[in-house]
Amino acid sequence: MKMMVALFALYVSVTFQLCAQDFNGIGSDMGNIFRLSNAKSRSISPENFNGEKGKGGMAASGTGADAARDLGQGWKISPSVVIKKGATFTIAEINGPGSVEHIWMTATGNWRYSIIRMYWDDETSPSVEAPVGDFFCMGWTRYSPLQSLAVCVNPGSAFNCYWPMPFRKKCRITMENIADQDMVLYFQVDYVLTELPSDAAYFHAQFHRVNSLPYKEDYTILDNISGRGQYVGTYIAYGARDNGWWGEGEIKFFVDGDGKFPTVCGTGTEDYFCGSYDFDTHTKNAAGAETSAYTEFCTPYSGLAQVIRGDGHYNVMQRFGLYRWHITDPIRFEKGLKVTIQDIGWRKDGRYLPLQDDIASVAFWYQTEPHSSFPKLPERDLLEVR
Repeated sequence: MKMMVALFALYVSVTFQLCAQDFNGIGSDMGNIFRLSNAKSRSISPENFNGEKGKGGMAASGTGADAARDLGQGWKISPSVVIKKGATFTIAEINGPGSVEHIWMTATGNWRYSIIRMYWDDETSPSVEAPVGDFFCMGWTRYSPLQSLAVCVNPGSAFNCYWPMPFRKKCRITMENIADQDMVLYFQVDYVLTELPSDAAYFHAQFHRVNSLPYKEDYTILDNISGRGQYVGTYIAYGARDNGWWGEGEIKFFVDGDGKFPTVCGTGTEDYFCGSYDFDTHTKNAAGAETSAYTEFCTPYSGLAQVIRGDGHYNVMQRFGLYRWHITDPIRFEKGLKVTIQDIGWRKDGRYLPLQDDIASVAFWYQTEPHSSFPKLPERDLLEVR
């Protein structure tokens, strides 16, 4: 309860200053929620695939038809869709201008084998491409509660995204099922139709994975970005292959043509994710001996949301899910951006140890279009979480 009160108080304090700014109905918050707007609210779901006004709940067939056989139209006849193995389903197709305000979904099956993509205006290359679990900060394909301003994952495994996603002409969101089994998808896309400010940039998200990282090589979170924009978030699914602490690596933001050295450089992995000292909490056991353990936490802007501890049998690796949102401190760039992070632990004699871990990430940013082509998504066997 205390955490939720603190979250709300911080959110209000940050957003209330927006009260005096121009408001067109995009990204309503506690600072401008009382202000009227000409924006038109719409929603797409299996009960209204086109988001048409006054057309929700009209389905006569769907995945709930049998359960509603005694009730008929208007009684939850189409709550979900089935995406066949190997198929791509169009979740939303919207004519703008407007902005996606919220996405909720519950995906069955393997979250690494469900690929979400988003296209803005007339582009044929997606601005968002990632396994759905990683996009919603659940890269290890296992549920863990997460509460933040941009992403919330609620019981049981309900994915929510609150990044504003403006578009001028069109928005298209798809889900590809690359698994060998059909999947069931429950979803809702809430959006507004409204004019956009001239400086509205487009939302982007890109997945990357290296398993295992080559010795003494930096892990690249994002590269080959060209255009003007701002970097707004990082999610990392980190799999430690060695004993001991793994998070000494510095994150580096190479801005607008930086050479060997970056403009923005962190001091360690746990520091970048706004923690400290190995995310450890030190306590004393019943015998009075001091013990320590990784401590999960979620805040509006950063967190160690997931710690998967080895079971001493087959699942022996320690795995971690971390997020950092640059909502109040975006990394701005005029021409381009590259983001890397080191993979460093400790040797027994107190020297740094370059590690070779399993690291996957999603980078989140806004920029002008057109964007550079994304690297090809790894094939399915290279996405697998074992």
